[in-house]
Amino acid sequence: MKIWYNRVHESQRWKFETEAAEITIGRDPSCDLRLHSPLVSKRQAVVRQDGDRLELTNLGLNSVSVGGREVATGQTVKFAASETVHIWPYTLTFEAKTTAPISEAELEAHLRSIMAELELRIHQQLLQRLDLYNLEENRLGDRESILVLERNIEDVCRELNVFGPENDALLEEIIGLTLRDLLINQLILDADIRELGSLAQLTRNEYDVPETLVPEREAELRNLLQLVYQKLKLDELPDLSRRIRRVELHFSKVLPMVRLHLHQELKKYVILRTLKKDLKDTVFGFGPLQDLLRAPTITEIMVVTSDRIYVERDGVLELSGRRFLSDKVTEAIIERIVAGVGRRIDKSQPLVDARLPDGSRVNAIIPPLAVKGPCLTIRKFPAFRFSMDDLIELGTITPAAALFLRACVVGRKNVLVSGGTGTGKTTLLNVLSAFIPHKERIVTIEDTTELQLHQDHVVTLEAKPPNVEGAGEYTIRDLVRNALRMRPDRIIVGECRGPEALDMLQAMNTGHDGSMTTVHANSTDDVIKRLEVLVLMAVELPVVAIHRQIASAIDIIVQIDRTEGGRRVVSQITEVAGFDPDTQELTMVDIFNRRNGTTLTPTGYLPTFIEDLIERDLLQLDFFYGPQRSQRAPQTRSSRPADAPA
Repeated sequence: MKIWYNRVHESQRWKFETEAAEITIGRDPSCDLRLHSPLVSKRQAVVRQDGDRLELTNLGLNSVSVGGREVATGQTVKFAASETVHIWPYTLTFEAKTTAPISEAELEAHLRSIMAELELRIHQQLLQRLDLYNLEENRLGDRESILVLERNIEDVCRELNVFGPENDALLEEIIGLTLRDLLINQLILDADIRELGSLAQLTRNEYDVPETLVPEREAELRNLLQLVYQKLKLDELPDLSRRIRRVELHFSKVLPMVRLHLHQELKKYVILRTLKKDLKDTVFGFGPLQDLLRAPTITEIMVVTSDRIYVERDGVLELSGRRFLSDKVTEAIIERIVAGVGRRIDKSQPLVDARLPDGSRVNAIIPPLAVKGPCLTIRKFPAFRFSMDDLIELGTITPAAALFLRACVVGRKNVLVSGGTGTGKTTLLNVLSAFIPHKERIVTIEDTTELQLHQDHVVTLEAKPPNVEGAGEYTIRDLVRNALRMRPDRIIVGECRGPEALDMLQAMNTGHDGSMTTVHANSTDDVIKRLEVLVLMAVELPVVAIHRQIASAIDIIVQIDRTEGGRRVVSQITEVAGFDPDTQELTMVDIFNRRNGTTLTPTGYLPTFIEDLIERDLLQLDFFYGPQRSQRAPQTRSSRPADAPA
C-alpha cells in the first residue's frame, strides 16, 4: 500500500509505503502513518486493503471525508484508490502501483506559486532600481511611467537570466497557465459591454502601451487563441460566464495541441507579457485581485493571508491559487482601494468599509486587529442586475409569490427583507424596487452604495465615517432623520443594523407607505426579536410598545435563505397581521412558505389587505392561489413579550 499525502493548500507531498494490508492513521506516535496536527485525533482512522478496493473506518471525533462524502465516527466506507481522502488538514491519495496523479487544483496552485516566486524576485529588484511609490502616484494618464516600468521589468529579467536555457523546463511548466489566463482575460475584454454591466468599469487594459508590444508575436498569439476558441467551441455558448467556465474546466484537454504551435520565442514573449501585466497590476491596479474582479463567474473574494486568496463561485468556496507578493503589497493595495472613495486605513483606524468603482462592497482589516496579516473581503457587484424573471428562472421564487410581492410594492405596503449573510437580501431589495412607479420620489440610504434603481427621481444617500480628527461622521440614523425632511414618497434603507431601526419604523408610520429595508435574521419570527434589540439600542421602550410600532409599520416580511448547495431561495412570505391589545400578542401569519421542504407554496391564508389589492386590480386571486389553495386555516404565530400577562 502506497500513500501520498500533503497539507491542504501546500504543493509539497510526502510518501508513505508499507506491505501491510491494514494501517492506522492518527496523531499518536504508535500509528503507522502519523499526521502532525492537533486537528487530527490520536487514532483517527484504520484503512484496510480489500481486494481491488480499500476500506476506511473513522475512529476519531474529527472530520474525515472520502471522495467528498463525510464519514461519521464509527462508520466504515469502501472506496477506490483513485478517491481522495481528507483528514483535515491533510489530503491523502492511495495507490497500488502507480504514482498518485496530482489534481487540477493542486497543479494550478503549484504553478501559481512558481509564478509568484518569480514575480517576487523581479519586484524586489525593481524596488532597488525605481521609486515605485512615485510611479504609482503618477499613474493616471502617465504613459511614460508605464513605459519606464515595462522597460525595467525587461532589464531585470535579463539580469536574472529568466529566459536562459537553464529555465526552459520552468517556462514549459507555466506556459499553459499563462495562456489560459490570457484567453480568459481576452474573452472579458472582447465581451459586449452590455453583457458585463457594472464590471465594464474594471475590464480595460489601461496599463498596456503599444510601444512594448511586438506586432509579429501579437499576431501569432491572436491566431493561437482563436484556434483554442474554436477547439473548445466557445461560440456555441450563449454568455460570457459559461465560456469562461468551459475554458477553466477544459483548457488542459487542448493544451497538447496548443504546444505544437508554440515555438520558444513565442513562449518567452507570452510569459514576459504575463509578468509585465501582473507587476503593472501590482504597481498601478489591484494586484492579483485584478483578474478575479473582472471574472463574472466569481461572486466573492476573500483574502485570508497574502498567499491565500479564496473565491466564491456558484455558491462554493474554493482556493484561487493567486497570491500577493507580500503583506506590504497587500496593505498598499487595500490603501489604494479605500483612498478611491475618500476613506483611510492605518494602525490608528485598522478597519474600514469601502467600495470599488463598479459598486462592489469592500471590507478590510489590518494589524494589529488582523493577527495573521491584512485581511480583505470583497462582495462583488453582480455583472448584471437581476430581474424578477431571473429569480423565477433560478428557482429563487415562484411566479405566484413574485406576483404577490409586485402587488404589495405597487400597492404601497411596507416590506422588510430578512436573511443571513450572503443570502441575497440586497439583490432581492433591488428586484423589488423595480416595481416602484417612476412618478414617485425615492430616497435610498446605505452604508456603502449598492442599490441600483432605474427610476429617474431617486436621491442616493451614503453614510460617512469620521475624519482623522474623529469629527464629521454621519450615520444611517442621521440620514433617515434627514430623509424625512426631503419629501420622499418612499424611503429605502439598504440595511437596518442599529438604532436607525426605530427611525425607520417611525418613517413607515408617518406617511411613507411602501418603504423597504433589510435586516439580518434566520426566520420571520426572529425578525421581531432582532428589531426589538435594534430599537432598544436607540431608546428604552417597553417591549409591548415596540411590538405596537412594528405591527403598525411593517406589512410584509420576506425571508430569503441559502441552501447547502449555495442556491438562494425565498423560504417565507409573512404578514404582520396586527397587535392584539387584549392578549398583547403580535400576530404573524405565513402567506407563502416552504412547508413541503422544496417549493414555496401558498398556505391558503388571505392577508388582511387582499381586498385592497384586488379592488385596485393589482392581483388576480385565482392566479395567486390556483389549484394549490388550501381550505385549511393556517396556524398563526404570536410574539408575546416575556413580561406580558397570559
